[in-house]
Amino acid sequence: MNKKITFTLIFTAILFFNNMAFCFDQEAFLQNYLWDKVSSLPTSKRPKIILVLGGGGARGFAHIGVIKALEEENIPFDMVVGTSIGALVGSLYCSGISTNELQNLVTNIGWKEISDLNTISMLTLILSEKLLSTKKLEKYLRKTLSDKQFFQLNIPFACIATDISTGERIVLKEGDVALAARASSTIPGVFSPVEYGQRYLIDGGLVENIPVSVAKLFEPDIIITVTVAADITKNSFNNVISTLYQAIYIQGQQKDEANLAMSDIVIRPNVTNISALDLNKAGDCIQSGFIAGKNSINKIKEIIIKKVYEKHSN
Repeated sequence: MNKKITFTLIFTAILFFNNMAFCFDQEAFLQNYLWDKVSSLPTSKRPKIILVLGGGGARGFAHIGVIKALEEENIPFDMVVGTSIGALVGSLYCSGISTNELQNLVTNIGWKEISDLNTISMLTLILSEKLLSTKKLEKYLRKTLSDKQFFQLNIPFACIATDISTGERIVLKEGDVALAARASSTIPGVFSPVEYGQRYLIDGGLVENIPVSVAKLFEPDIIITVTVAADITKNSFNNVISTLYQAIYIQGQQKDEANLAMSDIVIRPNVTNISALDLNKAGDCIQSGFIAGKNSINKIKEIIIKKVYEKHSN
């Protein structure tokens, strides 16, 4: 009996057991058996999977927990596409930094490490209208990424920024990774736009906070999306940055929903009550991401197995 027929018979058995509401343990046994076969397939014989990481400030540390959960279950992905904090986490992970290393990095980070944001600089911003800088963020990324270019990354990566002159969505996938990730996460109205080639770029969340439509440009078979959106009705906006974040969320809500609808799997860590500015809540966010990732594993495996079955049936 050839492999194609064997795979078809086993997959048909799973469908039968599902329809008959069969004992969960036997259903799980069959899924695990199939998953062992599927997870060992070479890249060319399995679906192309893209992981999409949305923006959301400090809540985006949950992306680290999700990736850790996927890794533990041997869920492969062939590319990462991110916006804002999703671009920061994605760039670091795709460069080869482990989730444990990432966890150590972000649990010890504060605004002073990644920007010149402080009480005096905010007063200067208000009085002189001189924007702050994210040059520290680029320096931090460059130190961690070792000046890598996109083509040098372990996993293909792309991130989204906004051209402040034209309002265009800019997909960054070539050149300097640290500069691109910095541009993707530069909050407008507080921090100076980042000069990138002939453009001046700001936070990609203005045009595509959850960049699923960009992921589709790379022709994936499966899109796994992580959204760390807040409940905007509960957001506080008692300072400049939180108010700007609120405006970004409101502007992008409809587009976010359309993008989520195009995803095959949406993972939603429980971080809605955490402020985008709460860098000290990194540990809580990572844990929430890990739990949400684990809760999505069976569904992800089911979809991957189904796609492999469809591919082998044609």
